[in-house]
Amino acid sequence: MEFVQPIRDKKKIEAMKRVLRSNLRDHCLFVLGINSGLRISDLLDLKISDVIDPRGKVKDRIDIREEKTGKSKNFPIGDNAKKSIREYLLTRNYSLDQPLFISRKGDNQPINRVQAYKILNAAAEMVGIEEKIGTHSMRKTFGYHAYQDGRSIELIQKILNHTSPSVTLRYIGITQDEMDDVYLSINL
Repeated sequence: MEFVQPIRDKKKIEAMKRVLRSNLRDHCLFVLGINSGLRISDLLDLKISDVIDPRGKVKDRIDIREEKTGKSKNFPIGDNAKKSIREYLLTRNYSLDQPLFISRKGDNQPINRVQAYKILNAAAEMVGIEEKIGTHSMRKTFGYHAYQDGRSIELIQKILNHTSPSVTLRYIGITQDEMDDVYLSINL
């Protein structure tokens, strides 16, 4: 498995969103992914009932059990993610027990992680992102921008379920950024 990077440049994130708008499912996957910090396995496991209430309204919170850790995770859905979910679901007929990110194969299954990887990589290439991008980039992007927004590394560590702050810093690429800054600022 290759080491992937967060998408650091907010302009590139916006460009990715524009490219992915041609397919609202893929756009929703990206927007929810970068705004939730969920692992791709948990994103792809989401059912419509996880984000839509029985009246058809987008829920305020997502409440799941993480596949990797087995821990419960309950968090609010932000405005951008709500809007993306709403727009996407207006384009399809659905039942609450169906996968949120349904495959086009007609087998009532979610897209798989390989397809998600292809979607993200194609969009990244179209907008000129040269770093290695993968499905995990969405989770790393969430953590990176939370840190850049001034959130404590301990809080991000807790959200991402990491064992230590140093793991979280390395994971979101901050350690490398800080080392690069040293090299770039020392001009003897």
